[in-house]
Amino acid sequence: EVEEVEEVIEDVPFSIIENVPVFPGCEKGNNDAKKKCMSDKINQFVQRNFNTDLAQDLGLDSGIKRIFVSFKVDTQGNIVGIRSRAPHPRLEQEAARVIQKLPKMKPGRQRGKPVNVPYSLPITFRVE
Repeated sequence: EVEEVEEVIEDVPFSIIENVPVFPGCEKGNNDAKKKCMSDKINQFVQRNFNTDLAQDLGLDSGIKRIFVSFKVDTQGNIVGIRSRAPHPRLEQEAARVIQKLPKMKPGRQRGKPVNVPYSLPITFRVE
């Protein structure tokens, strides 16, 4: 008697997933087009919603500042596990606040099953 073992797939990287998570408005095109669309839409969303005045208010030195954000799109299409690294804790909080507001997506799929998809995003801006 052969017992079929179902492979449990945990997280599948965004770069290699068979079917990427679909950001609202990115339903058309192949996987590469959907990846680019999702990246563009997330970047636009962050630019529109991130409070860049915060860095000035915190008195950070002028120059280019980077915040690194990572999160997962879970099997339901929700944003979970947000982590951020920034030059100041308030900037980390602001990055997490903005990412939490991202819309629900269609989950990524690997071998036809919904999977968690980690996603990383650098947020770059200039402090005058």
